[in-house]
Amino acid sequence: MARESNTSDLPGLEVLYPAAFPDEDLLALVHDLAVEPNVLSLVLDQSGAIIGHVAFTPCTIQGDRQPLALLGPLAIHPDWQKQGWGGALVREGLARLRKQGVAGVLVLGDPAYYGRFGFVAQANLFPPHPLPKEWASAWQSLALGDEKLGGGQLKVPKVWDDPKLWAE
Repeated sequence: MARESNTSDLPGLEVLYPAAFPDEDLLALVHDLAVEPNVLSLVLDQSGAIIGHVAFTPCTIQGDRQPLALLGPLAIHPDWQKQGWGGALVREGLARLRKQGVAGVLVLGDPAYYGRFGFVAQANLFPPHPLPKEWASAWQSLALGDEKLGGGQLKVPKVWDDPKLWAE
């Protein structure tokens, strides 16, 4: 099952991400997240090979102390896709964040996929940088408790504060 990752997992992640996303270079982001404090980073390994990974980065709304997390990236090796491993990683991460008292999670991703977990389009909580118009429905949130998430500008750590990550 899922376990928290550590820096010794980086070689496996360097194999996983190019296989899962051959048209995107996410390795710099993955490396930065590996050393970012307080990131919940989970991996799945089979016989010593990393087959899946997800990261949840702590963030807040500008001027609000409500703890939130940004989900991403999420990768499953192509040989293991469509078997429920990605969903297992997301559910495990959400469960851990609930226990930590995190109020909600945000993601920029496929609404059909993330909608399975209860994510909905987010209109009043803005990403740190403008999104292309065609990505508007991909900006989603999930409240982890009984309270609705507040509105405003999302404040992210430096690793996510790059406009290119929000416009590619």
